[in-house]
Amino acid sequence: MTSIRTRTLELAGRRVRYVALADHDVTAPARLPVTLRILAENVLRGAPAASRDAELAVLYGRQRDAAFSFRPARVLLHDLLGIPVLEDLAALREAVAANGGDPSTVNPRIPVTLIIDHSLRVDIAGVANAPARNLALEYERNGERFAFLRWCQTAFRNVKIVPPGKGIMHQINLEKISRVVWSDEDGAEPLVYPDTLIGTDSHTPMVNGICVLGWGVGGIEAEAAMLGHSLSIALPKVIGIEVSGSLPVGTTPTDLVLSVTERLRAHGVVGQFIEFFGKGLDALSVPDRATISNMAPEFGATNVLFPIDRHTIAYLKLSGREAEHVALVEAYARAQGFWRDETTLAGDFDEVIKLDLSGIRPCIAGPRRPEDRIDLGDAAKAFRLQVAKESPRADAVAVAGATYRLPEGAVVIAAITSCTNTSNPAGMATAGLVARNAARRGLKPKPWVKTSLAPGSQAIAAFLAAAGLQADLDALGFNVIGFGCTTCNGMSGPLAAPIVDAIDRSGLVATAVLSGNRNFEGRIHPNVRAAYLASPALVVAYALAGVMDADLTRDAIGQDSEGKPVMLTDLWPTPDEINAAVDAGMGKTDFAAVYSTIYDGDERWQALASEGAATYAWDKQSTYIRRPPYFDSVTAKPTASADIIGLRPLALLGDSITTDHITPSGAITKGSVGAKWLEAHGVGFADFNSYGTRRGNFELVSRATFANIRVRNAMVPGQEGSFTKLMPEGTVTTIFDAAIEYQRRGVGLIVIAGKDYGCGSSRDTAAKGPKLLGIKAVVAESFERIHRSNLVGMGILPLELPSGVKAGGLRIDGTETFDIVGPASGLAPRKTLLLRINSSKGSQTLDVTLRADTPEEVEMIRQGGILPAVYREFIN
Repeated sequence: MTSIRTRTLELAGRRVRYVALADHDVTAPARLPVTLRILAENVLRGAPAASRDAELAVLYGRQRDAAFSFRPARVLLHDLLGIPVLEDLAALREAVAANGGDPSTVNPRIPVTLIIDHSLRVDIAGVANAPARNLALEYERNGERFAFLRWCQTAFRNVKIVPPGKGIMHQINLEKISRVVWSDEDGAEPLVYPDTLIGTDSHTPMVNGICVLGWGVGGIEAEAAMLGHSLSIALPKVIGIEVSGSLPVGTTPTDLVLSVTERLRAHGVVGQFIEFFGKGLDALSVPDRATISNMAPEFGATNVLFPIDRHTIAYLKLSGREAEHVALVEAYARAQGFWRDETTLAGDFDEVIKLDLSGIRPCIAGPRRPEDRIDLGDAAKAFRLQVAKESPRADAVAVAGATYRLPEGAVVIAAITSCTNTSNPAGMATAGLVARNAARRGLKPKPWVKTSLAPGSQAIAAFLAAAGLQADLDALGFNVIGFGCTTCNGMSGPLAAPIVDAIDRSGLVATAVLSGNRNFEGRIHPNVRAAYLASPALVVAYALAGVMDADLTRDAIGQDSEGKPVMLTDLWPTPDEINAAVDAGMGKTDFAAVYSTIYDGDERWQALASEGAATYAWDKQSTYIRRPPYFDSVTAKPTASADIIGLRPLALLGDSITTDHITPSGAITKGSVGAKWLEAHGVGFADFNSYGTRRGNFELVSRATFANIRVRNAMVPGQEGSFTKLMPEGTVTTIFDAAIEYQRRGVGLIVIAGKDYGCGSSRDTAAKGPKLLGIKAVVAESFERIHRSNLVGMGILPLELPSGVKAGGLRIDGTETFDIVGPASGLAPRKTLLLRINSSKGSQTLDVTLRADTPEEVEMIRQGGILPAVYREFIN
């Protein structure tokens, strides 16, 4: 049995201890990747002695699909998923108290930071006082939610809350919270170790750009980690990306990341560990690296790690980290083999993919998926071929009260948004310089374009101001509207009523261009049918052009004040101009000063102060915060596993069903079941807010399930939206109403889908909602990693079809019933179960694989999910 030994580091008279990998045979496997070195240290320091050697053998021996444990140093939450997480803990306190226990014993056991960043909506744009007005509306709409979080801040130990208006979780994590090297300060010689985390957002890997290992999970897994559980992981491939060359003039970090996304999604890296190496890293700054890592969920990887090198150290200094700590990071990285320089050998990877930066070209991605990259020169043609066929119009549409007509492909939203790109000073400087050059030529965005700028942090806003670029962006309507996710999260806010009327009346394809990471169907705005991801600079350019079928590489982007055509190349800055703007702005930006008040709220936040009672006083009339029902009727012991007979299909779905399809985050549309519930409880349309902000109310979570306005259920061909057929009658009704009727009849439900089921955001409500509707299993060709884990965490069976078997080839129409045979004889990781499909013409059977990949996941299925399991720990 491996015994644990520590060494000491002495820096400026301060001694610290660390678990030295070199003392535990970790370097024996030649050139172990940094990702596995960090995980090996985690196992050495945290795994129980009885399992430590076996888990280390998994990592050292590269035993694919064998299980090991991961104990993150901390947890990062945002408000949309963090509120349900903390609600579950509050409900657990209540359940423990009802069983005679002490509710105050229910606390996170590791540090938890929740950042309120997903509630800001772009109501006011294009004016100087937009941030204050939007923040006031955010408080007005979300007072109940914020009051609950203030209670959590005082009631739970180990919980810190960043109030609204500060920025986006991943950018704040990168610029402030992450330490790279974490420490346990107990004792005279603190123990130091790698900074690791999990976050309730799929873009948590952004911080991998500074070698902080972490990834996105659903709130269910986060709860388990917060309560002291390790995460059980089946070891995937470790894929190395060898970087060479440098980016060509005229390209941006966004062009790079969209190209990487396209390539890795096509290659197939779902669930894999990615690690960058090679001489080309010298040409990638930390913001460039973080931009790439941020997009990990778009190509499906678990994490995207960059090693620690001179760029990392420079960034830590620039972003205001203490000099003593920066010295510790470098010393520890060198001691543990995490450091990269010109002498570093390439890691021993399972597979290597070469990436030549010199081959990157300007591009955008869309109209519905981040991986659908399009060369900028082909974008206009691609729009006409792929999207315009949805509305074969020839004429522009009149807009009431306007002197213009709205053209097909009109860009109605142009948003510089999201942590992915607003964290990158070079990308933002390029946008500012394009805006400056356009303003000097007298160009303006087209009148139908809603422009906005939502920096991911106040530090980047300070940078733009210090570089003298914010005034230029203001001149084109890209005023700062506040600090949060906004458009990237579906919180783009309202369009002008006459524009909405023209779109609804004509059916034309309106478009959005944003510098975000997500453009899934129905996400950005209900009236936008095509959305494109682009660099901040191209967002400015498309706002000027005003239409998606403008060829920005060949056509004039507009006419100047003298009537002369202006090309995009006329506006694009040189590398020297970009570098000068970055140097000028960053040299005057004091990150430490910006972040000195990160946990302080304004007077509105302070007014929400709570006494911190041990249990929360639930308001039964609240439409935002309701006690979740997940502990209701939970028995002291789990029931025995049994075969599941007579399931009815609720939906037959295609490929790439995202968590936005399963449980949307954006606007609650009129006439939806969620809207009807709110109206019945006295909430008017103007106060609906969004599905995301209502996730603290299980009534809305259940009604949001499959409520995306663009979802297509093959049981009701030819229709879009939340519809199905109630069987055996065959009556067309809403998915929610059908599920409630099935529950009344005592009938369980199943969902059938194609490949990449559950791609997209990490939201656990995409599993909680199906659980509330009575869904027992999801059968799919393949699952995205996070959503598969969420299904397991709610006790829903994720069943994978055999290789080569297509969901569409099962020849089912929704009239069938389904049996799952095999659970009664016991469950095991990746056990083969029998799926029996019964129809009036007979039955067909096929083997399916239970995608519970580790013994711990099988136990979660047996327990009925993580929540019943942790409850039983407290009462037994």
